[in-house]
Amino acid sequence: MQPLLITLTIINSSIFFVLSVIHLYWALGGEWGFDKALPTNMEGKRVLNPKKIDSTIVGLGLLLFSFYLLIYVNIVSLELPNWLMTYGIWFITGLFFLRAVGDFKYIGFFKKIRNTEFGRLDTRFYSPLCLFLSISGIVILLF
Repeated sequence: MQPLLITLTIINSSIFFVLSVIHLYWALGGEWGFDKALPTNMEGKRVLNPKKIDSTIVGLGLLLFSFYLLIYVNIVSLELPNWLMTYGIWFITGLFFLRAVGDFKYIGFFKKIRNTEFGRLDTRFYSPLCLFLSISGIVILLF
């Protein structure tokens, strides 16, 4: 197996795992970083108000993505159909590409509302991370 494939898979899987832990922490009532992870309008009012169940679903989904990548490159051994593996990686890649592009108002590279704390963090960190996960997912698929 190629070193680039293994390296990207471990990096992406680790990112998904850490993001999963953060979302599950929020689902259990943790508050660290929560306000900075949600878009706000220019008055500082949140435009998303996720419930604990939402954080749980996202956290479990990210955990699934983490293990899915490890299964894809046979670091974790689990027999799944080839079509499921390929379409699953395309799904994850597409999902994070769409997140990087955004909703054209509050999130993503093409957002209009940029001068909020979330907007600045999204431009510097969140959207580039999603684009990295998307592009590296394509690289993983090509190898």
